[in-house]
Amino acid sequence: MKNYIIPIFIPHYGCPHTCVFCNQRKITGIQTDVTQEFIQNTIEYHLNRIRGNKFIEVAFYGGSFTALPLSLQRKLLEPAYRYMQAKKIKSIRISTRPDCISSDILDNLAAFGVKTIELGAQSFNDSILARSERGHTVDDILRAAELVRGHGFCLGIQLMPGLPGDTWQTIMDSLSQTIALCPDFVRIYPTLVLIQTKLAQLYQKGDYQPLSLKQAIQYAALMKLTFIRHDIQVIRVGLQASEQLDDGETILAGPYHPAFGELVDSYLFKIQMDQLLEGLPTKYGEIIVHHHPKDTSKLRGNKNCNLGLWYKEYQLKNIILKQDLATLHHVVVEFQNIKYSLNSDLLVMI
Repeated sequence: MKNYIIPIFIPHYGCPHTCVFCNQRKITGIQTDVTQEFIQNTIEYHLNRIRGNKFIEVAFYGGSFTALPLSLQRKLLEPAYRYMQAKKIKSIRISTRPDCISSDILDNLAAFGVKTIELGAQSFNDSILARSERGHTVDDILRAAELVRGHGFCLGIQLMPGLPGDTWQTIMDSLSQTIALCPDFVRIYPTLVLIQTKLAQLYQKGDYQPLSLKQAIQYAALMKLTFIRHDIQVIRVGLQASEQLDDGETILAGPYHPAFGELVDSYLFKIQMDQLLEGLPTKYGEIIVHHHPKDTSKLRGNKNCNLGLWYKEYQLKNIILKQDLATLHHVVVEFQNIKYSLNSDLLVMI
């Protein structure tokens, strides 16, 4: 059964700090207060559009949900919970800060049908968290994750590679500490410089340099591959494209691309294919690449860059793409009557 998320954006609600990178109202496009009527209307709008059998969740995004007073948390949750009691939705999920989690808060969330909690960890380095003005520490993340797990919630972790002070080593340290928490899923959001933020001021003064698009793709790809190898689902890489983000004004600098997630998957296919082709006598040869139909564009690469590179680097005479596999992100390469299976472990001969 496919998931369907009904998003409720509550930009900056409950946030006790303004992080250097944050401009939620520009990201979400929401400029007005969120009321019970707004939540009900949003749910109705989506329910009327859904076709087929779906696992429907209401998700509260943006802000710090659990930093709100309990009375306001209940007020926001009540409309969604009514739909859950009526069996029109299956679950509710929220995102919040690691330092705004307690047993009382979690008991309240459970009473209103919340099943999933995403913690905005962003980094597992105290210095980087301080420079980003997050207002919480690594210990807060660890404690919150333990509480969320201990109360039976599904746990998600959000990471933001490229924050002020981040290096490849600190990003890898955050990756390792995230894996140690065994979350059910993660999101990877490379840091962007948005207008009207402290990070924009630092960038304009020359005190901050964001990751390049190439760097962000490579870092995010290796992070995603590592999570997959540890059976941790990566549910999103890069911000969701929107009219606000694509307006040419909201993003001042940084590795934004409307199809960032596809670029990351394309890069993963590239390094897997490279590992195979580097060890084969491909000169003037032909390969057949069996794959799922939905992976064709990712295999080809942006503007066919992967295909062009493979032709040039490995002097292939022909590359045949066959859309005949049933599993996404899985490739079988046929060369000289031998088949090679490429997956998250990179290469297995069959």
